[in-house]
Amino acid sequence: MLRLQCPVQNYAWGRKPDGGGGKRGSEVAALAAGAGVEVDPEKPYAELWMGTHPSGQATVIGTEGSTLSQWLSTHVFALGDVQQYFGNDLPFLFKVLSVETALSIQSHPDKALAEKLHSKRPDVYKDDNHKPEMAIALTDFEALCGFVEHGELVQALASVPELRSVVGEAAAAAIEASGSKAALKAAFTALMTADASTVATAIQAMTKRLLSERRPLTDKEKLVLRLNEQYPLDVGVLSAFFLNLVTLKPGQAIYLSANVPHAYVSGELVECMATSDNVIRAGLTPKLRDTSVLCDSLTYSQGPPEILEGSSPSTSCPWTVTYSPPFDEFEVIRVRIPGTTRPLGLQEALPASPGPQILLVREGQGRAFTRNPIHAGADPKVEWQEVVLQKGGVVFLPANTPIMVEALNIGVEVWVATINERVFKQGARTKIAVVERDAQLSWVFWLALGLLLVLLWAMATNNLPALQRELHKWASLGQPDAAHTKPT
Repeated sequence: MLRLQCPVQNYAWGRKPDGGGGKRGSEVAALAAGAGVEVDPEKPYAELWMGTHPSGQATVIGTEGSTLSQWLSTHVFALGDVQQYFGNDLPFLFKVLSVETALSIQSHPDKALAEKLHSKRPDVYKDDNHKPEMAIALTDFEALCGFVEHGELVQALASVPELRSVVGEAAAAAIEASGSKAALKAAFTALMTADASTVATAIQAMTKRLLSERRPLTDKEKLVLRLNEQYPLDVGVLSAFFLNLVTLKPGQAIYLSANVPHAYVSGELVECMATSDNVIRAGLTPKLRDTSVLCDSLTYSQGPPEILEGSSPSTSCPWTVTYSPPFDEFEVIRVRIPGTTRPLGLQEALPASPGPQILLVREGQGRAFTRNPIHAGADPKVEWQEVVLQKGGVVFLPANTPIMVEALNIGVEVWVATINERVFKQGARTKIAVVERDAQLSWVFWLALGLLLVLLWAMATNNLPALQRELHKWASLGQPDAAHTKPT
């Protein structure tokens, strides 16, 4: 086990360490402080990165600034079976996010588009990988995610005249007449590419109208007023009417495939994704917008996202919950062990994974230990068999490392990013199929070789007619003899 020091990102949308006025302070800042990082009370703390992405690499404590990626390059065994599927690096990036103001209206490219964008604009798109991701709420969490169902969009275009004016009558009428992806794409593209002055005029009129309403506002109407306070007169304010507003309770999760529009709005969350930092933005941001690429690449599927509750705890692991999205690169495990007054703390076993894992201590105190023998050449200053667990601590677990997590008197909560186990199940099936195929090919090969040798012998010894007679006999085996087919 390796202890890691992980970087934080101070993006403008993050939360400050002390929320003040009853607001919650940044979870990211609290984790950083727990890990011994000096926290600036005036800075927003937005993301904690745990992984090997070049934009925010973890370093291995006990080395002279060696990154986890560098350590893995000389300790490839730590990747285990993952190496044959994903190469010589971690396939996932693990994060914690503290969201005070909304993130940009964005999507993440699929693999083919990521390669194309990175090749053309490596200064903007930092890598060539796709970025499916999953977000798990630590607090009440709001997000815009995916396009609303057709009926809801028709209602929005009918009840929000300012939205309809920007989309245009022709595009709005096409939506009302058809639920096709082509109509949705045309309407959304018309909105996102509209003239800035047209958008600003519409938002001003909408804001004035909503603030003067004498009825209770809908959740979406309340949201667009908040978004306009954060990003005044931005087209992303109107785009919220096209997207599902999702509210998660702590412990619930959503996952996002490539080319799905979304924006996290507020809350604290654990996030895991494929190792990538590719983001295509088009609203609610001061950063570069790539609106045409976003509008062209979206899937335009409609309907609310699936909400994951996590697996139910089992008898053998009563404090463990697993979140498994339909992505190969990752799944996330939460282990929450209560405190006890007994001399020995309560324990939960984490079975060994064929791939590497990263463990984050979110709350409490405890220890993690393994009885795996230290491999030859291990550095005792870096590779530990027992690690103290306290808030903010991050530990790398090499492949095939089973550990026991023990809580001290106040209990402990850890989150673990790992490879989705379906990869190894599918891989096992693939290997079995290959073995069976190779066995069949081997049998066919030797049979064919034997027949070829017999044929060559017959030709060389002028016994070809005799061989033909023998083959004819073999072919007639099991067929009725003519002498026994006469009627009786």
